[in-house]
Amino acid sequence: MKVIPAIDLMNGQVVRLYKGDPNQKTVYSDDPISIIKKWEDAGADMIHLVDLDATLGLGSNFELIKKIVSSVSVPVEIAGGLRSESLILEALKIVDRVVIGTFAFKEPELLQTLLTKLGPEKIVISVDHKDGIIVTHGWQDTTDISLIDSMKEFLHVGFTEFLLTNVNRDGTLEGPDLEFLKDACDLKNANVIASGGISSIDDIPKVKQRNAWGVILGKALYENKITIQESKKLA
Repeated sequence: MKVIPAIDLMNGQVVRLYKGDPNQKTVYSDDPISIIKKWEDAGADMIHLVDLDATLGLGSNFELIKKIVSSVSVPVEIAGGLRSESLILEALKIVDRVVIGTFAFKEPELLQTLLTKLGPEKIVISVDHKDGIIVTHGWQDTTDISLIDSMKEFLHVGFTEFLLTNVNRDGTLEGPDLEFLKDACDLKNANVIASGGISSIDDIPKVKQRNAWGVILGKALYENKITIQESKKLA
């Protein structure tokens, strides 16, 4: 199982939000380059880099992201506000994978074109949900789409990579949502990254037991409740 620290950017700062709420923000650093180097040195398998300003329609950190990515050799996936083909292709010039949420649900035909052009290993479908119902647009809009049904559809057309976040757990340190994680990981050919709620090292074996492909470390990592090194020993 891959151990993947998250770096969430707002106004050039490294932050964490509580349940995706920009009004409940904690700033952890003004120097994201030093943070990504720190996680690389600690042995991160990959970095999950999120442009929250782009996600929420508040701006873009893309120029900063270019500098951040160029400072390390560890694989990086980028998420946040990638809602057009041009933005997705531009991002893939500098990172290994893109994480696509809103665009995946709003532009299925364009998404299919990208799959044909890029292959499934370059595209991670972000299935953000609130207790099994998909949410989009930076978790602000609730759909009527079932998490598991949507994953089955994406798998059917050839996608294999997924980022699974129960928004109600994100940034809470309440522990991961293991029930939905198991249901998602049980789907054939689904490589699922578990995100949201990791609170301590005790959560890592629980996520691994559900056959997750990877696990995101966020708030618990920044508040020194868990380390990359100890997570990798159990992953």
